[in-house]
Amino acid sequence: MGKIILEGMEFFAYHGCYKEEQIIGTRFIVDLQVTADTELAEENDHLKDTLSYVHIYHVVKKEMEQKSHLLEHVARRIMNALKNEFPLIDSIELKISKLNPPIGGKIHQVGYQLSWEKPENQT
Repeated sequence: MGKIILEGMEFFAYHGCYKEEQIIGTRFIVDLQVTADTELAEENDHLKDTLSYVHIYHVVKKEMEQKSHLLEHVARRIMNALKNEFPLIDSIELKISKLNPPIGGKIHQVGYQLSWEKPENQT
């Protein structure tokens, strides 16, 4: 079992509950870890036998481009898109952080983390 990690994916997006957030946007950081059986790729060095991090990035990017009010909703969309696009994925760890959130005080970021693991009977 291997783990593919994409850390610090940065996006400018329009997620938030406030009208202004959906108009002016802000920066978000997405960290992602997916596990899958990568043994064949480890042995034969063929991209077709693993999960392409480029393809994974583009799935995340596409979901980040769609406006949402809640990070929870964005995270669920990303997770569902990854599961649909890559059936070989066995688990997902996803974290979305909003930089400089408008909460009335000085704070670097807020975030939401979501995890998923394929049930054993679906392997």
